Parts: sequence; C-alpha cells; structure tokens
Amino acid sequence: MRALCFQTQIARLLLSLTTLYLSLFMVPLVLPAGSAPPMADSVEAHIGRGYEYVQNTQFQHAAQEFRAVLAQNPALVRVRYQLGVCYFALQQYREAREEFERLRQETSEDPSVLYYLARLDLLDEDFDSAVAQLHKIASAPPFPDAVYYLGAAYLKKGGLEKAERWLKKAGELTSRDFRIPDRLARVYMKAGRRQEAEQQFALSASLRKQYDDAARNGIDCIQALKTQPLEEARAVCQELHDPSDPDKLVTLGMIYGKHEFHVEALEPFEQAARLDPESFETQHNLGLTYFRLKRYAEARRPLEMAVALRPDYFGSNALLGAALYTLKEDEAAYQVLGHAHQLNPQDPDTSSLLFKATMILAQESYAKKRYRECLDYLDQAVRLRPEDVTVRLRRTDVYALLGKPSQAEREKREAERLRAGR
Repeated sequence: MRALCFQTQIARLLLSLTTLYLSLFMVPLVLPAGSAPPMADSVEAHIGRGYEYVQNTQFQHAAQEFRAVLAQNPALVRVRYQLGVCYFALQQYREAREEFERLRQETSEDPSVLYYLARLDLLDEDFDSAVAQLHKIASAPPFPDAVYYLGAAYLKKGGLEKAERWLKKAGELTSRDFRIPDRLARVYMKAGRRQEAEQQFALSASLRKQYDDAARNGIDCIQALKTQPLEEARAVCQELHDPSDPDKLVTLGMIYGKHEFHVEALEPFEQAARLDPESFETQHNLGLTYFRLKRYAEARRPLEMAVALRPDYFGSNALLGAALYTLKEDEAAYQVLGHAHQLNPQDPDTSSLLFKATMILAQESYAKKRYRECLDYLDQAVRLRPEDVTVRLRRTDVYALLGKPSQAEREKREAERLRAGR
C-alpha cells in the first residue's frame, strides 16, 4: 500500500517539477542553511517562490518575494544576496549596489559579494575599485569568470602586462569562454603584437562558432526527437555529445529528459557530474533522472548534493524527501519534506507525503511508549490535516496515556464532531 500510494503521488509531483537551466549569476551565496521545524511558514514560502521565479528568470517577481521576506526578517543575508542578484539581472544597478554594499559588512566581504561589487564598478567605469575588489578573490574565485573580469579591468586601465597575465590565467580556468581570447587579442593589438593578436582573434572566433554550433545542434536534436524514431534522432543528438564539455552534456541530458527519454538522459548527466561535481544544475538533473527511472537509492546522493548547494530550492527538497520516503528513511524524509513544505505549502503531494511520514514516526514512537514524542508528531499531523478523524482519535489515546483526561475528552469530542460532519 505504501509503495502504491507513493507512486501515485510521485507521478503528480513530477509534473510540477521542471528541469533547470541556471545562468551563472543565479548561483547562491554559500551560507549555513540553518534548521527549522517542518511547519508551513510564510517567510519560507516567500523564499521558495522567490527561488522558483529565479529558476524561471522572472526576476521582477522574485525580487518582490525576497523583499517580502526581508520586510519580516532583515537579517537573512542569503535572501538579501538573492535580492541583489535579481536587481543586477534587472539592470537596477543602484538598488543592487545598495544590497551588496550592505552585504559586504554583514558577510565580512564574502567573495561572491565582492564579485558583484566589482561587476558594478566595471559598469560605472571605476576600474581602480574593480581591480581592488577582484584581487581579493582572484586566488579562489567564487565564479569562473571573476579572473576574466580582473584581466578586462586591467585592459581598461591600460595595464597591458597585468591584463595579459590575468587573461591567460582566466583561459586556464575557463578554456571555452570566447570572451577571453578576444580581450587578450586586444591586449596584443595595443602592445603592437599583431601576429599574436590575430591568433587570439582566430581562437575567439573558433570558440564562438563552437558555441553557435552547439546551439544549432540542440535545436536539431529537439526537432529530431519530435519528428523521428529515437534511434534515428539519437544520431542527430549525438552531435551535441562532447565528453569534455559539461555544459553541452547537461544540455543534451535536459533535451532528452524534456522529451521523456530518461535512460538516454542518464549518461550525459553522469558524465557532466564527473566533470563538474559542484554544479547544482547537474546534480539536480542527475537526481531527477534517477528518480524518474525509479532508482531512488541512486537518486539520493545527487539530490543531497543539490540541496546542499541550494537549500532553499523546493524542487530538489521535494524530490529528495520523496526518495527518502520510498527508501523508508522516515526520519530523514520527515525533515526534508518538512522543509519542502515550508518552501511550498500549497503543493499537495509534498504535504501528503509529509503527513504519511509524520504518522509513521508517530506510530513508531507509540509502539516504543514514547508518548510525548508521539504527541509532537501528532500535533504536526493535525496542522497538516486538521479534519482527519484518525489523528484526533490517536491523540485522544495518547492524551489519556499521558494522564491528561481533559485534553483526551476534548480530542474525542472533536473526532465525533468531524465524524458527524458538523
């Protein structure tokens, strides 16, 4: 019965989860997640909706949700960071700077905050400040292109030697970014090194062409999957398969997944995870694919990694909680589903799975005669389903065992009222 009910709810749950494609500036500030009881909470719900809007690049709506959170709790730095990112994406640079300047103080100059302040300095053509900010994070950049921006800032300042050094370093970190050889070519042109400049311009053009070709290959793959048998379409999609490029691999996996070819999606996601294990996008989609293939034990690790990377993203929490539930890891499922429910109290399937996990734990506590603990779980169950007669009757029993006859009588009357439909 447990497995049957689970499969029915998961089929609906999966319909509400979309595959992700997150641009660089959506990566969150890495801060301790903080624990919270598994209760529906308006602050957490705002956060959950905000992250969903960010996922869908609806930054105006996301900013509204994050502002609502900060109105209630201004101390939530991870939310303030996301608000600053939204303002940056919306090109509301004054507002973005206000948030990041505040965060500079509150986070003791977190590297990802300094990155955005440097980006804002570049937009304001304050190259000295941009260089100062970027130098602080260049040894361990929070984003792959931070070193590129340092080289670009030196180029703007006319510091050709330092621009060359940092742009070469950027090329070592991110070899597929066509912007890097383009800027390096400009350095060489200013230095009168025309032959080297032409080589870099040619490399930039080649990398840009690879980018454009990958986009076309993606479109061709989508069209083939829509119009051709899988075996024929696979040959077209294979043009997108590059075992050295995690971005192409994730794109290929997502295309297969979108067309419900989950077996075909698995290999590119697994390869991408080996190349870039700290990518939230990769880990989430790998876990989602294992989940859709009903390989729940294998889905657990990538989903745990995805939740660790983005603790306030509902989709990863919901999937991980559901996987833990079907693996009968009830205590862990209860905690994760509780957080998912906080992030999206309106999702009926997550709420239902949380209720089931709660009742299982309540029954286990009851069997061990840990009645106070059992009552705590039953209190949560009542909050999830206040009209459930079975919960009320069990609470009647537990109150009696705890020596609280008045509460037991109250619960009994409530159960009778609910049963009578009054």
